[in-house]
Amino acid sequence: MLVIENGLVLTGRDLNPEKVNIAIEDGVIQEITSDKISSPDKIDASGCIVLPSFINAHTHIGDAVAMDAGDGKSIDDIVKPPYGIKHQILESSSSPDLIQSMKNAMWEMLDTGTTTFIDYREGGIGGIKLLEKASEDIPINKIVLGRDSIIFDSEANEIEVRSKLKKLLKHCDGIAPSGFGEITDETAKIIVEECEKQGKIASIHVAEHEKVQKDSIERTGKSEVERAVESGFKLLIHLTYPQKLDFRAIYSNNASVVCCPRSNGLLSVGIPPIMDMLHNKINILLGTDNLMFNSPNMFREMEYALKTTRGYSKKYLSPLDVLKMATTNVSKAWGLDAGLIKEGYVADIMLVKQLSKNPWLSIINRTESKNIICLIRKGKIVYMR
Repeated sequence: MLVIENGLVLTGRDLNPEKVNIAIEDGVIQEITSDKISSPDKIDASGCIVLPSFINAHTHIGDAVAMDAGDGKSIDDIVKPPYGIKHQILESSSSPDLIQSMKNAMWEMLDTGTTTFIDYREGGIGGIKLLEKASEDIPINKIVLGRDSIIFDSEANEIEVRSKLKKLLKHCDGIAPSGFGEITDETAKIIVEECEKQGKIASIHVAEHEKVQKDSIERTGKSEVERAVESGFKLLIHLTYPQKLDFRAIYSNNASVVCCPRSNGLLSVGIPPIMDMLHNKINILLGTDNLMFNSPNMFREMEYALKTTRGYSKKYLSPLDVLKMATTNVSKAWGLDAGLIKEGYVADIMLVKQLSKNPWLSIINRTESKNIICLIRKGKIVYMR
């Protein structure tokens, strides 16, 4: 049994700071108590904050092979499938190069406190297998959302689409098309139906920039968000340009939104209206998005989200709310048994030096990789510093 003692522990869904000790056995948090726990295997967390390790809720890890390519080009020129700069680079890259770049990205995630990431994996079953190969012997949890090129074929019949998606879902945790600019509403509904049959995740980009919202409304009379919610998607990415009624639609359908503010900023498409989402009681997660644009560093993502939102909205955004976006809100979205420090949950935990009296702001505003003292994944120590 591994015991963590003497630290300031951020417990439960609300990350309450408590001076308690934690007992971990068989990869699970068995006990949280203010009493001393007897064990020969202990970590002294004096002077440290003990918190859930991060969950990066949106990545494109394959893009690591194309870091910083296309800077200054339009978002469509860079990432729109199937002919964007990103897709051209992915097509022309060798498997060994793709695998090594993904390995490097996963180790960087661990180095910066992330033990779970949700990846939009291009390339069909072959692309998924490359990620499986890359992640061998790396102690990180990946949630893989795949896609098949048939979803972009407007002439493909329903039987063909369903058949391809069923095969794809044998290899991944869900399906994630790029957006409504590339698929029909009928295909979107098929994707959700096939995912729901197998209890898997259906996710899609929505309202990433102003043009896609305008195009959607002009063509269909509905925003991308309306179409996504009507199709049944529960995990929406970006929401940089929502319409007023979009918030109600998301909340009413119990969908969650992953904000990627650094990516939106780099691509000059705006800042996600996080304060408006919170006001409308939307469950918000954070993701670092394309490795092509950003490092997969959740400390950077949280700090950027906090400060740009305060500046953009001219309102107070609590650092606690931001930290929850990188940890406990993911469990809230899907009922995962990770992402928070609670008895019965998977022991995905990190210890960081406490650098200020405000524990949440200490993590977001001041902590760097070098300040992580210990990272634990499923009860096993990944590293100690």
